[in-house]
Amino acid sequence: MPTLKKRKLLSQRHPILYFVAVWARRLKRMAEWHLDDKKYAAKRTTDKLSNRIKKHQSVLLKKLGENNEQLQLNKVTNLKIAVSNLDGILIRPGETFSFCRLVGLPTKRKGYLLGMELSFGEARAGIGGGICQISNLIHWLVIHSKLTVCERYHHSFDPFPDDGRILPFGSGATVFYNYRDYQFTNNTEHIFQINLWFSDKCLEGELRVNAELDYAYHVKEKEHQFLKINGQFYRRNEIWRDKILKFESGKVVATELLTRNFARVTYKPEFYIEEC
Repeated sequence: MPTLKKRKLLSQRHPILYFVAVWARRLKRMAEWHLDDKKYAAKRTTDKLSNRIKKHQSVLLKKLGENNEQLQLNKVTNLKIAVSNLDGILIRPGETFSFCRLVGLPTKRKGYLLGMELSFGEARAGIGGGICQISNLIHWLVIHSKLTVCERYHHSFDPFPDDGRILPFGSGATVFYNYRDYQFTNNTEHIFQINLWFSDKCLEGELRVNAELDYAYHVKEKEHQFLKINGQFYRRNEIWRDKILKFESGKVVATELLTRNFARVTYKPEFYIEEC
């Protein structure tokens, strides 16, 4: 069966319509920020909370396709600007963390550069491109806690082969100011904190809490496969989480499915299953 050519959206054929559609959604979100009943996290501090829940690091410069070295270097600049608005943020009981609300709109005036972003099924340059690396890292920290993710998006396609991938495919969170936000809410009695910093080669981050917790979480991947369907490659997997009692020899007391992923792949994987 031949693969049908995907028709372009009207907004893709007429850029002015795309601009209008984006800003209509942005204005709607801005109105929601002022009119909804959420209490958004805003306080940041350099004083670290007492207990670390999870730490992770993400390599800054990766091999992603060809001829993108400058976009990779620009991405580091973009990351540093965005991190300056997030580092040390406290999420107190009842508060919601909003990535886009805290970071704001990436613009040239703020110092953002052209970086790589994924849009309309392809990788291309865009102002502020690459800051999803921060939301990806934060989401990985958050799913190792009792914080409640209330808004998350992920890319609909996988553009590059794995290059030293550590985290499971589909375990990140993409953002696009401001209507594709990453949000989570603190429905616990504890105060949480996200700290972000840079080492020579990595973006580093940690999630902290103001009290010692008697449980921890382990996140794992299951059922990972590459598929070829009607001449097109796809990738799928499942992300699961175990809740573990820390003071009972690591006893697992609950297991839950966090997400199922299924996405188009724009490269040929080395191993795959062909389905009719």
